[in-house]
Amino acid sequence: MADRVVRTGPRRPGPVAVIVVLALFGVLVTLGTWQVQRLAWKEGLLATIAERMAAGPVPLDDVIAIREEGGDIEYRPTRVKGRFLHEREQFFFATLDGATGYHVYTPLERADGSVIFVNRGFVGVDSKDPASRQDGEMEGEVTVTGLARNRLDGRPSMMVPDNDPAKNIFFWKDLDAMAKNAGIDRSDGKLIDFFVDADATPNPGGLPVGGVTIINMPNSHLQYAVTWYGLALALLAVSAVVLFRKPGVPDAD
Repeated sequence: MADRVVRTGPRRPGPVAVIVVLALFGVLVTLGTWQVQRLAWKEGLLATIAERMAAGPVPLDDVIAIREEGGDIEYRPTRVKGRFLHEREQFFFATLDGATGYHVYTPLERADGSVIFVNRGFVGVDSKDPASRQDGEMEGEVTVTGLARNRLDGRPSMMVPDNDPAKNIFFWKDLDAMAKNAGIDRSDGKLIDFFVDADATPNPGGLPVGGVTIINMPNSHLQYAVTWYGLALALLAVSAVVLFRKPGVPDAD
């Protein structure tokens, strides 16, 4: 008598597999929800920037007053008069149109003795030395129009390298370290506690290249949210097929 061969269908997933699927589903939904939250934040930021850009520049003292009252000064157009302290330039590592170089942060001293760091714009690696761009080292009183930018309270990410003040190269905008490296005394309260990014008004000789502030920010958060939620739904669909399919029936020769 021939041996009876029994074939069984695929086994139903066990408790561990179900827990793993539920955990993965939770992660995907969380990522999707985070992107929705980021979408709302980005849309609010872009609307704020557009509103403030349309308002036109105000004197720096008005921006200082807003900050002292606890208001938000980020991306507020402003203008400031003063004298550049070119010998105290600080350099923030950056790129522009694929070229590697630096944003030139130059202290600007106002008539009352207060000092604010102005991001004058981009220079290539070969133009870091001020001697290579003397035309742009403007003397006497100047008026700068640009955008107020908040200082950072700390390194934005572990992925960002440490600043290297000894080489005068900064990878994140540490105002305190820039001031110390530039020999600016903070104890007298003269250092203004934020930055100004200069606009695209051409500098003599063409350097630094101003207007480097990123305003037209990409906004792909909706696309990312749809992707994460879509993956979560796909995971549910596949899991349902596996979980509810009928077990195989015995088969005999």
